[in-house]
Amino acid sequence: MRLDKVLAHLNYGSRKEVKSYIRKGFVLVNGNVITDDDYKVDEASDEIVILDQVVDYQSLLYFVLNKPKNAVCATYDKTDPIVLDWIDCKQKGLFPVGRLDKDTTGFLLITNDGKLAHELLSPKHHVDKVYEVSFTGEFQSHYFEIFKRGVQLEDGYLCKPAYFELLDPQRGRITIHEGKFHQIKRMFQALQLEVTELKRISFAGMPLPKELKEGEYRALTKEEIEYLRKWNK
Repeated sequence: MRLDKVLAHLNYGSRKEVKSYIRKGFVLVNGNVITDDDYKVDEASDEIVILDQVVDYQSLLYFVLNKPKNAVCATYDKTDPIVLDWIDCKQKGLFPVGRLDKDTTGFLLITNDGKLAHELLSPKHHVDKVYEVSFTGEFQSHYFEIFKRGVQLEDGYLCKPAYFELLDPQRGRITIHEGKFHQIKRMFQALQLEVTELKRISFAGMPLPKELKEGEYRALTKEEIEYLRKWNK
């Protein structure tokens, strides 16, 4: 890949700015000053240094974020903070896999692997998504069977079967396999219940790391990445 393209891709400046750095001798490749901005590098093996900073280039990145409240699952928003604001990474192209409501917390996969994201979000794959939910209203015993059959929403849509476990009188754990707009809140509304707190604790069988506080993130391990790539194979 062209040297200027690598540096611009990693947010070390615009294409014009990184060209200027290179031409002024501020960039080294394997210890040698490079002044040609179209110099070809192997981003996986060459050591690139710009302004005394070693470039860490990885073509595909995978992070798990314990999404905080009031963060929007988007790559851009005019008014609200986006989930990428919590990820300290210069590389371009990162995006959240799927959406959590603005006031929902918990497991959110952040990556630039479009192929994996497509597989995880494809309706035909029915990825398990597990949430802890707090609610107001009286939970009745026949609701278990309604969840199992599929809750019908106010617009007539019949949700796919879900599994619900009651933990306390007004707190439970629900597993769904789809991701309609405000789905869990609408499912509970259909049963005359109101969701007050919602946290995703597992995605595709991968639990939210216990060490991550709200707003914290970490890179996935090689084993976790391989698990996600093979989970539906």
